[in-house]
Amino acid sequence: MRTATLGPAERAEALAAMAERELDVLVVGGGVVGAGTALDAVTRGLATGIVEARDWASGTSSRSSKLIHGGLRYLEMLDFALVREALKERGLLLERLAPHLVKPVPFLYPLRHQGWERMYAGSGVALYDAMSVSSGHGRGLPVHRHLSRKGALRVAPCLRKDALTGALQYYDAQMDDARFVLTLVRTAASYGALAAGRARVVGFLREGERVVGARVQDVETGGEYVIRAKQIVNATGVWTDDTQALIGERGQFHVRASKGIHLVVPKDRIHSATGLILRTEKSVLFVIPWGRHWIIGTTDTDWDLDKAHPAASSADIDYLLEHVNTVLATPLSRDDVQGVYAGLRPLLAGESDATSKLSREHTVAHPVPGLVVVAGGKYTTYRVMAEDAVDEAVHGLDQRVAPCVTEDTPLIGAEGYRALWNARARIAARTGLHVVRVEHLLNRYGSLAEEVLALVAEDPSLGEPLAAADDYLRAEVVYAASHEGARHLDDVLTRRTRVSIETFDRGTLSAREAAELMAPVLGWDDSQIEKEVAHYEKRVEAERESQRQPDDLTADAARLGAPDIVPI
Repeated sequence: MRTATLGPAERAEALAAMAERELDVLVVGGGVVGAGTALDAVTRGLATGIVEARDWASGTSSRSSKLIHGGLRYLEMLDFALVREALKERGLLLERLAPHLVKPVPFLYPLRHQGWERMYAGSGVALYDAMSVSSGHGRGLPVHRHLSRKGALRVAPCLRKDALTGALQYYDAQMDDARFVLTLVRTAASYGALAAGRARVVGFLREGERVVGARVQDVETGGEYVIRAKQIVNATGVWTDDTQALIGERGQFHVRASKGIHLVVPKDRIHSATGLILRTEKSVLFVIPWGRHWIIGTTDTDWDLDKAHPAASSADIDYLLEHVNTVLATPLSRDDVQGVYAGLRPLLAGESDATSKLSREHTVAHPVPGLVVVAGGKYTTYRVMAEDAVDEAVHGLDQRVAPCVTEDTPLIGAEGYRALWNARARIAARTGLHVVRVEHLLNRYGSLAEEVLALVAEDPSLGEPLAAADDYLRAEVVYAASHEGARHLDDVLTRRTRVSIETFDRGTLSAREAAELMAPVLGWDDSQIEKEVAHYEKRVEAERESQRQPDDLTADAARLGAPDIVPI
């Protein structure tokens, strides 16, 4: 296997190599489905490239609820096939594919009514557990349990006594969504895929009816590359219709965007040893453990404004606070909110007027020869979507192609992770870091944590935490630029780390320190450092301003007040 490094040199080499020869498959879109598709294609022996217009996972795939789950509410919709499929994928990720990134998380479902509700909800959760075990990959999670009101308040003292008569507790899983996508891309690269972020498809090449390649603009330098491929996979999520428009053909389906926002609050604001799942009039609301924080979400509203930067309005924030406060003994206020983020779900249009009722099933189509489109679906089932997309692309290749092997292909960092976890105290003694720091690195990088620790060995100052965001080491910022494809300050503070939503200052107090750490790796001079810091501060202020606005239109206008690309 080649190196899995996605540094500046590797990016330039990948773009040049993609333009030199015809690929078997070119994937357009660097979210979880695109990254999964690139990994699926390259591990079948296909010459594969992947391009992303912005940063890896910069759209939907970094702004989710960060759950790997079967979708308990889809049982109520009687969508058994989707739940069964998702539970199998959850088990694969926990046990085999990414144990360093995907972790079990408990949830408490408060019961409001006596008798019938416990029987109704309990039978649903029991079926959920049974389907998980029957998938062959669900034995690693504890089964659900019934709790009395007293028992529920023991594990979640934050709840109002009059808000429940009892509760059910069950388990799902969670991950850092942006880090997971990045790991997928690096895994694909390690098997030979050519990967380039900040590379935008601006047009498709046609020979008659057939699509035979793409014109790709290097967003960083302005240069343009012609990349030829036997098959192109459009995996651009909520941008599917826009990408389809580049070939001048009417799509076979449309993708609607549904906005979901999340709040991040400090751990001490909600006294609980378990996450919560609450029913609302439209859907469900999660309170999810997230390190030293809680994530509260989500909303589900139609969105037809700017797709790159969906904005959370004041009304969105009030909606979440109002609903979570119906069960909390000590209500949350605006002052408790550390971070806010908004994302767009790509939903297949035409099935229902209410976005929460739209199917999370995915669709694969071949609208014109040479172009495959994959859309819809949910994060947890990305691997199945990728397999279906590559299967469809293979139909257009005049060669025998091996079947999908991603069910048995661990992501980089998985191999050796458990052994290193068992040795974490010894690693801490060797490196001089606290064992909690070592655990943090292992759960973010798996066995690749050794590469981060190597940076600390070369420069001990990198073993210190960021001054204003002490959950993260300075070495992680350097590693993000040198190994993980980060090109700008926003990439590091928003996606490689989560400083932008985990601190009350939204990362502004860490911006200069992080930029100065990135500068030697990316060749920035003092002028570029100033541009990066100023851009980040403007972006944060624009987001804050949008969150003070009463509705989507005014929030969107405020968010667009900050420029998108930092000039170099």
